[in-house]
Amino acid sequence: METKTATFPQTLQQAIVYFNDPDNALGFMISLRWPDGKITCPRCQSDAITFISTRRTWQCKNKECKKMFTVKLGTLMEDSPIGLDKWMAAIWMIGASKNGISSYEIHRSLGITQKSAWFLMHRIRLAMQTGTFEKLGGQVEADETFIGGKARFMHRNKREVKITGTGGCGKVAVMGLLERHGEVRVKVVPNRHKQTLQAEIKQHVEQGSELFTDALKSYDGLDEYIHQVVDHAEKYVDGQIHTNGLENFWSLLKRCIKGTYVSIEPFHLFRYLDEQSFRFNNRKITDQLRFLALSRLIVGRRLTYQQLTGK
Repeated sequence: METKTATFPQTLQQAIVYFNDPDNALGFMISLRWPDGKITCPRCQSDAITFISTRRTWQCKNKECKKMFTVKLGTLMEDSPIGLDKWMAAIWMIGASKNGISSYEIHRSLGITQKSAWFLMHRIRLAMQTGTFEKLGGQVEADETFIGGKARFMHRNKREVKITGTGGCGKVAVMGLLERHGEVRVKVVPNRHKQTLQAEIKQHVEQGSELFTDALKSYDGLDEYIHQVVDHAEKYVDGQIHTNGLENFWSLLKRCIKGTYVSIEPFHLFRYLDEQSFRFNNRKITDQLRFLALSRLIVGRRLTYQQLTGK
């Protein structure tokens, strides 16, 4: 089929206008699903297909298949009744919002229910999971933080139930690794014990790299690295020895959680970490390029409501 040619959007306003044209939205999705331009059935891989222009779907002619399919099949949009124009706008908005964007704002902006917006956003967060086997190298910072409500903001009855100790008691521990001038990787960890933190470092950081941490005893014994420590009880920076890069990321993450999402379940915390990590790792490119990078990641993945809620 022929697709209309137009200047690809560079701003959210342009994206809304551009993808409001069904031909533009369909043509863009075709370029994502079949980059070589050869459209095949996602189920049987047959190229014997017919395009039904009135419904914007394809009919597979393979005798063993003979099923219809849309451009959404085989992507995070599969089985979604929400139109491509709203999906594209949501992907642009979540990718460009430095402090995140709530499901209620998506609900009001796109005219869908809050429940649909919440589900849609979690599917987009799945695309933001960008795992890799490559290890970090050069100068790497390691640090950990706790995510959870502060006792002074809780009602007394709730505080008595949730706050039963000091420090990170009742909160979720998160570890981060940042390659300076590179990417950040964060993960929910069960605790701050030596075995837990060092296992993450050895898995993600190349041996011989410069490793900067605070004075937490759990980091002692990392002899395979050029390990340098800054004691925050004395100072935060000692020349090149600091963890301020990760402290900056923690600040962005907590501003996002506390200011935009307000309250999130520990069960879903890793999804919000993926979201913030994706934006941070792609912070130096334009909104347009970030949108294109995120859009390419929706292909070949799927998240059902049952999987998301655990029901």
